[in-house]
Amino acid sequence: MTSSSRPWASVVIPIKDERDNLTPLTERVIKVLSARAESRQAPFELVYIDDGSTDGSGELLDQLQHNYPMVRVLHFDRNYGQSSAFDAGFKHSTGDLVITLDGDLQNDPADIDRMLPLIQQFDLVCGWRKTRNDNLVRKLSSRIANKVRNAVTGDRVHDTGCSLKIFRRAVVEKLQLFTGMHRFFPALALMHGFTVTEIPVSHYPRAHGISKYGVGNRLFKSLYDLIAVRWMQQRCLRYRLRDQ
Repeated sequence: MTSSSRPWASVVIPIKDERDNLTPLTERVIKVLSARAESRQAPFELVYIDDGSTDGSGELLDQLQHNYPMVRVLHFDRNYGQSSAFDAGFKHSTGDLVITLDGDLQNDPADIDRMLPLIQQFDLVCGWRKTRNDNLVRKLSSRIANKVRNAVTGDRVHDTGCSLKIFRRAVVEKLQLFTGMHRFFPALALMHGFTVTEIPVSHYPRAHGISKYGVGNRLFKSLYDLIAVRWMQQRCLRYRLRDQ
């Protein structure tokens, strides 16, 4: 029996054509969070954002929502991209903590247990895929993009491309997202004065479906978006009111 009706955690998961991964992913996330002590005091929720899927993912998500009371589903009318999906998930979630991860089962929901203690000290905890299970092209493009991004933004995070992250509610409420900005969550959080850390997490080979990202839409676009992020860092409003 829970003592609060507000979720202690919201898990936000963008979905684009991941039908074969949805049932095992849902079951694993529910298993991990149900075992937490926090779930004895308050509920948790899974917020799926169907980003214009055409493989039947939308219909299966509706079935999962029917089967599991903690599952909520948002359907886009077409594909808008991951930044839009995260933005919609943030705005429609209600948990004190917001946990993000991909829908491809390459993230391990069990790592959430290792990350949660750090959210007591930091505002944003980022997963770091220290050992990558991707092809050589994706590894190299991510490595180059991460090094250049780090040099420009100074966020000192090894792997911003890892979707497994835990945010305090105050962070997601402050973020103003544009297309491509999901790649810069740590830099944007630091820009607003929040604290950020990272922890190594597991990364598994993709078992079903195909990756939606390659060199063209990951490396080159993220480098282009750096210009916008750098401009925001230099123009961000930072002020405090003195005690009245």
